[in-house]
Amino acid sequence: MVEKIGFDNALYIQKQSAQILSRIAEFGGKLYLEFGGKLFDDYHASRVLPGFQPSSKIHMLKQLREQVEIILAISADHIEKNKRRGDLGITYDQEVLRLIDAFQSLDFTVGSVCITKFDGQQTALNFQERLRKLGVAVYRHYPIEGYPANLPYIVSEEGFGKNDYIETQKPLVVVTAPGPSSGKMATCLSQLYHEHRRGISAGYAKFETFPVWNLPIKHPVNLAYEAATVDLRDVNMIDPFHLEAYGEVGVNYNRDVEIFPVLSAMFERIFGASPYKSPTDMGVNMAGYCIVDDAVCQEASLQEILRRYYRTRFDIKVGRMDSDAMYRMEMVMSQSGADIAQRAVVMPALQKEAETGEPAAAIQLRDGRVITGKTSDLLGASSAALLNCLKVLADIPDPVLLIPPSVLEPIQALKVGHLGNRNPRLHTDETLIALAVSAGTNAIAARALEQLPGLRGCEAHSTVILSPVDSDLFRKLGVNLTVESVYERKNLYHKGSL
Repeated sequence: MVEKIGFDNALYIQKQSAQILSRIAEFGGKLYLEFGGKLFDDYHASRVLPGFQPSSKIHMLKQLREQVEIILAISADHIEKNKRRGDLGITYDQEVLRLIDAFQSLDFTVGSVCITKFDGQQTALNFQERLRKLGVAVYRHYPIEGYPANLPYIVSEEGFGKNDYIETQKPLVVVTAPGPSSGKMATCLSQLYHEHRRGISAGYAKFETFPVWNLPIKHPVNLAYEAATVDLRDVNMIDPFHLEAYGEVGVNYNRDVEIFPVLSAMFERIFGASPYKSPTDMGVNMAGYCIVDDAVCQEASLQEILRRYYRTRFDIKVGRMDSDAMYRMEMVMSQSGADIAQRAVVMPALQKEAETGEPAAAIQLRDGRVITGKTSDLLGASSAALLNCLKVLADIPDPVLLIPPSVLEPIQALKVGHLGNRNPRLHTDETLIALAVSAGTNAIAARALEQLPGLRGCEAHSTVILSPVDSDLFRKLGVNLTVESVYERKNLYHKGSL
């Protein structure tokens, strides 16, 4: 099946690049560009804007590479709390190291790491020492009493002036972070204060993707952004400053709208005048101009809202979100018209569970066919669904055995007899390893194994919370997984996570 495209990725890179170069020139040759969202692996954008490549932002920056250096901001509070990136399951300090490696592998200059909100936290000091031993320059920014309202204090020697001045060399300084609320904006504003004191012309802008300012406020693409940020309580709003200044409706979100009067006043204190009339002005966001099939993007966004609905239920179940998040999520569902019946894998999985009395799973292939898997003595439901999909993709009859008992039984014996597992059923990763072993001597198994790339972009649903091993494998295969927020066993301790 030909994948439906709703977004022109090449046009997006072209338009974003041109806008950034224009901003650099506008501010006299130096720009601090705060990056909202993920620089690498922006799978949310690729899901709601089919055609958007997860690496689009980094490809755009590669065109400007000689002019770019990177500052990574990480909050000392996040280091102290061991905060994790939900999609990768790694802590923010680990993510900083991963990002440095990723940037440097593409020949970008990583100028430094800025530890924000530093107040003597020992874990932050340990991380700073680790970075310095690795040859990474580290700077510290401190909590400012009364931020962001106490402007006379903030824009003073005791406020921004107390922060370390981050030495930079390139005209485009990209400020990014391992996650939200890391202090990116405050890092940029502090640098503007220090640059101005040194007589250096510099400006500030935000690289934005969502909400898309020139789409309707209740467009599914923008509602999908609200669904993705229910934990942050982000709400899309009509930008009142933009409407007043230009007589034009622009969509922004509550935090930017609320902080804009303070930012504007801050710019006036630093520069003598604010360069922007609205928070929308601050953003570099050309995504709305690159949508080539609105219907495709609307449908993709509704599906993302449904995925976020199930994710929110799961996060509440495991204690990662407060229960109020469900009310906000249900409001987004209502506004968008999304209904769980529209997620094609849910009912087949639940029906299979009802038939068998055991956990079940369903996977929707890219051509729309839905394949189910049931729990057996040998395989978990997710493993069975994966194998069944590979059979269908390879046009292998269902009764054909892909993995012989001579391969399965030793793995089960190892799990139960030596590794302390009570459950002999194979996880998805063990199943694929067993399939790979079988493929060495079985041409049919080899044909099935070759179909793995065909699972990328497929949808899956499990009637129970999966183990980290299974959920991670679906992620690696590029399968969009949702689960019912139900544990398979009534234990108090569970390792299950998406």
